[in-house]
Amino acid sequence: MSRFLVAGTRLLVLLLGLFVIVPQLHAQPASIPADYAPEASAPMDPTEPIVLPMRERAEVVDRWLETRLDELVPMLMRREGIDMWVVSAREYNEDPVIRSMLPATWQAARRRTILVFHDRGPEKGVDRLAIARYDVGRFFETAWDKSQQPDQWARLAALIENRSPERIAVNRSETFALADGMTDTEFDQMREALSPELRQRIVSGEKLAVGWLETRSEEELQVYPQIVRLAHAIIADGLSGQVIQPGVTTTEDVQWWYRDRIRALGLTTWFHPSVSIQRRGMGADNDFSSDDAAATILPGDLIHIDVGINYLRLNTDTQQHAYVLRPGESAPPEGLNEALRVGNRLQDLLTDEMQVGRTGNEVLEATLEAADAEGIDATVYTHPIGFHGHGAGPLIGLWDQQGGVPGRGDHPLYANTAYSIELNARVAIPEWDGQKIRIMLEEDAILDESSVRYLNGRQTQLYVIPRN
Repeated sequence: MSRFLVAGTRLLVLLLGLFVIVPQLHAQPASIPADYAPEASAPMDPTEPIVLPMRERAEVVDRWLETRLDELVPMLMRREGIDMWVVSAREYNEDPVIRSMLPATWQAARRRTILVFHDRGPEKGVDRLAIARYDVGRFFETAWDKSQQPDQWARLAALIENRSPERIAVNRSETFALADGMTDTEFDQMREALSPELRQRIVSGEKLAVGWLETRSEEELQVYPQIVRLAHAIIADGLSGQVIQPGVTTTEDVQWWYRDRIRALGLTTWFHPSVSIQRRGMGADNDFSSDDAAATILPGDLIHIDVGINYLRLNTDTQQHAYVLRPGESAPPEGLNEALRVGNRLQDLLTDEMQVGRTGNEVLEATLEAADAEGIDATVYTHPIGFHGHGAGPLIGLWDQQGGVPGRGDHPLYANTAYSIELNARVAIPEWDGQKIRIMLEEDAILDESSVRYLNGRQTQLYVIPRN
């Protein structure tokens, strides 16, 4: 009985918190155009697409991989002026690039796996070889017979000597972790095996590795919207009265519901889901932490979620909001609706600045200037997405680096790269006595040669719990 008494007392205290009035200074509202309405030509589709069984997923992954190796690698090698690319890793310590090049049935490199790309020109094409004990699926033919040459590095050195490339790229980078996959051990042993002349031809494959990871193929872009649509459907299910019972359900309950739901579909998350709340009487910088299991969701709460799934080797990353109706309410306070509108406007200001050839830092600076001109209290921290949730490519800010990101922010934007449009706008809510909240949004989009488009729309209306 005492357990229920404690729980009831705690709930009463939290409910009383709903009616606490905290004096606040009324900030100037954002001065976005009065007639602004978020683009509605591509709304979110919340219906759940079919999830393929594992065998069919493997067929799709391998088909995409073959196309990428056939078409993308030659283009990138010629763009970067590289005629040989060596990618090497040992089992369970895989280079991020090599993991994305393995067949679907390979879940790790085998022993030491060395992949070699040699561009012999547009007419002869790019040879793909493996200095490994086995063929690497149907994609790389083994070029090593251990019975003839027991030393794997000596065999690689002989192959390079025979082909005499001008520039030998390896995945070494001080700027991009995902392009820095060749360990010191691998690098030192490779150099030791090469002649002094060939050692001088080794160059960083940073831009080549980043290009491989960040560029989406046409086939991937045909399906990526369905993957994001699947993520949106899962999120919508969680932000409903079927999952959330105000006064009972905690933020941690919702986190684990997402984990279980995603696993039940045969999928995985690439990070633990985050669920937090903002509430009248709480400052924008003092919302309940997603790690606080005691954060019981109550009527009047603004819920924020951050969920990412992995499917067909591609990742999603989504942040959205829901409002829990108070007794007598049929819709969220208009101030919260307006706050979401400000967040959507900030998204537009950012995507308008995202142009091929500009650097991430240039886009960040221009976006923040445009936001400031409209009175938006903005923070921008957008990143590429694809094979990795926080993918290779240019950063457009970090939440704690709004003056630009040295190195990663200096990388240019290329076409056919997916981005998580991630940002927040700090907005005063009149119905909450001018208290400021953060509208934290994140939606996946693709940058092509001329524009940015959302892969499955974006949130332009708050989810409401319970739904009308």
